[in-house]
Amino acid sequence: NNCKAPSTLLSHIMAALLSRFRGSRCLNLGFLPRAASVRSPLAALCFLPRGSNSSRPGSDPARRPLGSFSAAGLVSAAPGWVQPYLRLMRLDKPIGTWLLYLPCTWSIGLAAEPGCLPDWYMLSLFGTGAVLMRGAGCTINDMWDRDYDKKVTRTANRPIAAGEVSTFQSFGFLGGQLSLALCVLMCLNYYSIALGAASLSLVVTYPLMKRITYWTQLVLGLTFNWGALLGWSAVKGSCDWSVCLPLYFSGVMWTLIYDTIYAHQDKRDDVTIGVKSTALRFNEATKQWLTGFSLSMLTGLYVAGINCDQTFPYYTAVSAVGAHLAYQIYTLDIHNPEDCWKKFTSNRTLGLLLFTGIVFGNLWKRSNPNSTKEFVDGS
Repeated sequence: NNCKAPSTLLSHIMAALLSRFRGSRCLNLGFLPRAASVRSPLAALCFLPRGSNSSRPGSDPARRPLGSFSAAGLVSAAPGWVQPYLRLMRLDKPIGTWLLYLPCTWSIGLAAEPGCLPDWYMLSLFGTGAVLMRGAGCTINDMWDRDYDKKVTRTANRPIAAGEVSTFQSFGFLGGQLSLALCVLMCLNYYSIALGAASLSLVVTYPLMKRITYWTQLVLGLTFNWGALLGWSAVKGSCDWSVCLPLYFSGVMWTLIYDTIYAHQDKRDDVTIGVKSTALRFNEATKQWLTGFSLSMLTGLYVAGINCDQTFPYYTAVSAVGAHLAYQIYTLDIHNPEDCWKKFTSNRTLGLLLFTGIVFGNLWKRSNPNSTKEFVDGS
């Protein structure tokens, strides 16, 4: 009657031992048998891969261990009282920082001397500024939208909406971020300081636009791509408008593309709570609009390249950007939030691709100064 008792007892002993040594290196090297071969549920849990959330149903997948080196993992590893503020500035979701930073890198790269790499000090300075200003923008946005965020599933757990950070605390945190951003701005020349300060009105008013106009993404584009002007002026001391304006225009078109895709994730909630976006404005005609924005973006990049004597690698990168956009738009499923998020985040690759083309195009100038003229004449 008790013939299975020894094996049951053994499995419990194994479970206790495995529980004691859970997380040891051998568990991650396949040294021990698979969980499926262990009868005890507790023992099976001990064989879960490091960082797995399967043992915690309903837990947040973004909260991964520090060993994963993800932004979300770093935030979750921070002290508990700091985490709401880090999430308020979206450090756990760095894609927005990348999209703010990349137009700065394009401008800094185009402003480099022929045959030279971009100014690494400026790239670092603008990287720091992008983190701070994106964080400040998110804080302002969440302060304006705290009542809206509570009604949307995807945003209901944001720190202000969830009550983790009070309005008074968010004001103080915003002041700290803007103060640090001002310190970064003061490292630039006077022209750039004035130009950078001029963008603050866009940063503050952008969150209100979704209540007023369906062209919210256009206002975001004007805000997010200010670095296309500021990067050049920081290197050169002033803007060459024949280069900066086409580059800025291209950045605005790019934002209209990726943020319209992003907005399709929330369109049902937006209709319910009365928030406007280009996703709702374009609806089923979204792909046609995005195609038009893509052609406009590529035209602006081409004009900017000609006006600063860019070379073959640059135009190759612009062509690759065009192919990337075509793939995004052709395969986009605007009714699938997961696909929209995937396409949205892929724009970091697009931005880095263009930056790489700018860098190599600038280095090419020294080895082949007539390549631009030959390229333009041949086209």
